[in-house]
This record gives sequence, structure tokens and C-alpha cells, in this order.
Amino acid sequence: MKKLVLLLVVLASPFVRAQDLPSNPEPGKCYVRCTTPDVYVNETITITTKPAYSVLKTAPATFKTVTERVEVKAAGKKLTVIPEKWGTETVTYTSKEGGNTISISPATFSPSSETIELKPAYAQWELGAAAPDCASGNPDDCRYWCYKGYPAEFTTVSTSVLASAASISKTPIGSRDASYTKRVLISPATVQETIIPAEYKEITKTVLDKDAYTVEETIPAVTKNVTREVLKEKGGLTTWKEVECSLVEYQALPINWNLGSATLTSEAKGIIDNRLMPVLAQNPGVKVELASHTDVRGTASSNKDLSERRAKAVADYLISKGVNSSLLVANGYGETKVKNRCKEGVTCTEREHSVNRRTEFRLINN
Repeated sequence: MKKLVLLLVVLASPFVRAQDLPSNPEPGKCYVRCTTPDVYVNETITITTKPAYSVLKTAPATFKTVTERVEVKAAGKKLTVIPEKWGTETVTYTSKEGGNTISISPATFSPSSETIELKPAYAQWELGAAAPDCASGNPDDCRYWCYKGYPAEFTTVSTSVLASAASISKTPIGSRDASYTKRVLISPATVQETIIPAEYKEITKTVLDKDAYTVEETIPAVTKNVTREVLKEKGGLTTWKEVECSLVEYQALPINWNLGSATLTSEAKGIIDNRLMPVLAQNPGVKVELASHTDVRGTASSNKDLSERRAKAVADYLISKGVNSSLLVANGYGETKVKNRCKEGVTCTEREHSVNRRTEFRLINN
């Protein structure tokens, strides 16, 4: 952008509305119009380019030969009867049982006596006879009381006592024994069982080892990761920002590109970090054009493509450093803007050609 002088801006744009112009501009100063940029972030999504599916395969049945022992005659039994056995036995028994005869001896007594107290001994006061020399005319005056004792009174009674109690005596009467003969079973009749074993033979047969079956093989889905830009924050408001006038003109970004290459070397990344990143940091929200050029050697289309790839390489590096992609315009001009006489058909030195192989930047309006 050319240096803007307020008078020239107003005369050049008499119908521009006031809100489209910077407020309080100063003559000789340069301004660029900025908008709050849209903020985008990269998002990687996985898409299915081919779904998973199953493949069915069949496997035939398999058989095997086995030898088997089979019964051709079942087991049986043979029964033999063994008769009973008898014997004789003499049995002794009591033909007359014994007993006893009993004799009784009666009880005997002997004479005896027993003395019984009929009246116990006692004592009492008794009034004695009057004294013969009593001078009183009252006969009771000359009498005295005596405490007189009397002995007990007994009597004897004739009794008898048991000399011997009644008793019995037993005299045994002997028993008589007899015997008889009886027939007894020595062993009962039995049945003897004889097992007749079964009869077998071996046979050969073909049996199913494994039936026919299907095998399902799952072919996994084919996916692809796609990176897309997603709007994180919407920009909008337009503002004017004063910038150095030199920055609205193309500034050299002295990258020495390898011949035919659009890959940034570590030296080229250092030039971007030291030359361009500070400008962007000091002018937030300002849009920048990244312009790349080639010399005239090669075809015009190849030079156009090469210059566009080089400009995009610079833009991609800035985005990786956190610069908003909406603030970057990458243009490849190919061989259309040579800076010296080295046009198509003109013989020039390598140094002269290198002047046209350049990458530049400038601040532009949003």
C-alpha cells in the first residue's frame, strides 16, 4: 500500500462513509484496516472409506475309520438245583417235673411276768395330832403340819413270750427225664447260578469326524484420517491500525530456496522467526501477504506452481507457530514480476537471476 496522506484519501474517495476511514488520521502516516479474525483450529476426523464385512468359507466334512467290539450273543445264566439234606437229632425233655413237700412247725411260748406301777410315789402336807401339853383351849392351836411322803404302788401281771416263731421245711420230690428222636434239616435246597458269558466280535465302520462347517473371516474397515479447519471463534469488528509505512510495501524475506524445492530449511525457518514473526507480534490482527517469485528459467506453469508452493510453505510454518490462518494470504507469482532485465530470452548471470528468486511480505487491508 502506498503512503496515505489524509488529503489524498479524502479526494480519492469522496463518497466513502466516515466510518470506513481511520479516526483522527495524521498526514504522512500509513494505516491498514484490520478485522478481528476468525479463529480456526485443526480437527482430525476419521472417516470410513470401506466398511468392515465378513467373508464366509466352507470346509467339507471329514470322516475316520474306527474298529468297534460288538456283542453278537448276550450273556446268559444256567441254574442248577441242589436238593436239601436231612439228619436226626435226639432231644431230651423232662417227662415229670420235680416239686417239694412242706411241713409246718408251730410257734412256741414261755411263761413270764411284768411289774406295772399302779400309783407313783408322792408327798403332801398333813396336820398332825394336838400336842398333849397344849395349854390352849382351842384344839387347833397346838397342832403342827408335817410334809409326809408315800411310796409308789406296783402290781405283777403274769405274761407269756414267743419262744420260737412258726416255720416250714421243704422236702424235694425228684423229676423224671425222657428223650425222643427228630429229623432235622441240615442244609436247605439251593439253586446254583452259572454265568454264561456274552459273545463278541470286532467290526469296522466309517464315522463322521467333523461335519462340514463355515468359517467367517472379518475383513476390517478401511479408514482415513482427514484434517479440517473448524471455526472456534468468529471474528468481525473492523478497525484501523497505524503501521510503519515501509511495511505496506514489499519487504524481502531472504530465504535461499534450494533449486526446485519448496521445503523450508532450518536456516529459512530462523529467518522467518527473526524477520517476520516480530512484525506480526507488533501488529496483531493485521493481514499479511506472502509473495513468492521465480526467475524466468523453466516453463511459466512450473514456475507458477513452484512459487505458490513456496509461499504456502511459509504460511504453513507460520500457522504451526500459532498465527491465525485467516490473516495469511499466500500468493505465488511465478516469473511474472521480475525486478531486472532478466526476462524471457535475455541472457543473464546467475547472480542476476537470483535477484528474481525471492520471497517477500507486506501488510495489507482486511
